[in-house]
Amino acid sequence: MEQVNQNVVAINGSSERAPRSGHVLAEVQMCQAILPCHGNHLGELATGQLLKWMDTIACLAAERHAGVPCVTASMDDIRFEETVWVGQVINIKARVNRAFNTSMEVGICVSVQDVQSGVLKRVCVAFSTFVGKPVGGRKVLLKPVDFLNSVEERLEHSLASERRRLRLYNEEAFNNLMVDYYSLRDKGVSKRRDSSPTQRISTECTRVESIELALPPHANHHGNTFGGQIMAWMENAATVAASRLCGTYPTLKAVDMFQFRGPSTVGDRLVFKAMVNNCFQTSLEVGVRVEAYNCEEWSKGISRHINSAFFLYQRTNSEGHVLPFPEVLFTTQDGERRYLAAIVRKRIRMARKHILYSRDEGPLSVPWDKTNQVYLGYNNIAALTVLAGKRTWEASSVNNKIGVFVLEELDSLCIKMEMEVNTTAFHSFSLLSDLHLRPLWDKHYLSCEEVEKADEEETVYHIKCSPINGKIICDFVLLLSQRQPCKDEDPYVIGLRSVTTEKLPPVENCTRSEVKCAGFIVQRASHSTCKVTYYNQVTSGVLPFVEGNLAGWSKSMEETARSCISFLELDTISTAF
Repeated sequence: MEQVNQNVVAINGSSERAPRSGHVLAEVQMCQAILPCHGNHLGELATGQLLKWMDTIACLAAERHAGVPCVTASMDDIRFEETVWVGQVINIKARVNRAFNTSMEVGICVSVQDVQSGVLKRVCVAFSTFVGKPVGGRKVLLKPVDFLNSVEERLEHSLASERRRLRLYNEEAFNNLMVDYYSLRDKGVSKRRDSSPTQRISTECTRVESIELALPPHANHHGNTFGGQIMAWMENAATVAASRLCGTYPTLKAVDMFQFRGPSTVGDRLVFKAMVNNCFQTSLEVGVRVEAYNCEEWSKGISRHINSAFFLYQRTNSEGHVLPFPEVLFTTQDGERRYLAAIVRKRIRMARKHILYSRDEGPLSVPWDKTNQVYLGYNNIAALTVLAGKRTWEASSVNNKIGVFVLEELDSLCIKMEMEVNTTAFHSFSLLSDLHLRPLWDKHYLSCEEVEKADEEETVYHIKCSPINGKIICDFVLLLSQRQPCKDEDPYVIGLRSVTTEKLPPVENCTRSEVKCAGFIVQRASHSTCKVTYYNQVTSGVLPFVEGNLAGWSKSMEETARSCISFLELDTISTAF
């Protein structure tokens, strides 16, 4: 945590409402004019400098709430949305969102204002975890946050527990997904871009090692090296490694969770080891590891691992268009581990983004009108067919006749589940197209009732699903459209999407959720086998049922798929009629 310049930090006392019970709201602000000494060679605010300020202001908010010295435990993913230039003014706000037993979450919001135009833009939002500095080896217990009746404060207080849940699951999820991706590698499913090995650049060429001596100016008011200073040094090493790959200075766009594993004190030698781990078309990941040595450890070569983080970069041309990076090639076993781990972290970031920042999509249902069923049915089938035709699906896990794939395009997230079934395509189609049978194999379905049957191809159902994460029961009103193949090589198609009907208004004690595009495509593989593929364009109503799989701490989708296969392979065709 950085020591604060006296003329730039202000406690937000003038704009605070009087907190209840005499407590002071744990919120502080920093306003800073960006001077040339804060910028890089391009005239941009150095990201390392910004990280130092963010850590400082977050620490001050934490200490204001705790009343004792605090230290940084971690900082969640940071995504930089705007570039800050020399001559502009930034404002950093930090507020304690929630205090748990021994840790607290501090929300940080950074905005930039152009002095001449007065336009205010958001630079980034971040969340840090702080703990009280232990005294005599005992952890400090924190008092709860006494927040006001602001809707924003209550929302962040609630979401803080969700973010904490993801942090606690992070290591388990990472290990689970690493097993999956090693399995994909062994099966030859791992996806590479089409290029020859001679066109790839070895990640070993990007390796950087730098050393810093922690001096008194680098220490905070507790005697430890500033967490923000360590972040700034890490950013510098990461930028050098990234520039070695692309031959220019790329732009830092995000940081994947700083994790402070131990303290550093004045006199420590800090060694920063950085290397490009992987490239993803228009972004690359650099991993940085920080090791600390005191004098005795330095002479014996015994290090302390005190921090790790992963930095994501992009590069653009003079017109602002994002440019691709060259593909990388690992040449060692450790390089392969880094390569796959970068893919896993990308997957976890994607999951966290959709879990924590899912937006209200607005109404997705279309009014059901039997007189217009031909048009509605066509759109239902067409949307599923278009989704199935996407070419950029990425394998998540492939094992025991089941494959799970994900697809992210802009703010849209889709999942695909492939199942190999030892029964005929018509048999599978007949069972899957009758939603009355779905509670027999899908544990999420509590009940399914027919609302209206237009004909043999279009039926409206009312479905109730089990509560997730302690929430109340949710229900869906779905239009099911089924199509048999016109030719032998065509698949059977079952499309699902939400509709509204006057016959079934929202039900009391249920949360009405919506499906935008989902369904099954059943393809004949042989005279006695078929491939059943389930698709779903994930909405906020569907997300709670799949978030565990996306984030890596659950295999519920694979469990449901196995149950579906077992059900389809049983001789239960008579139950469908």
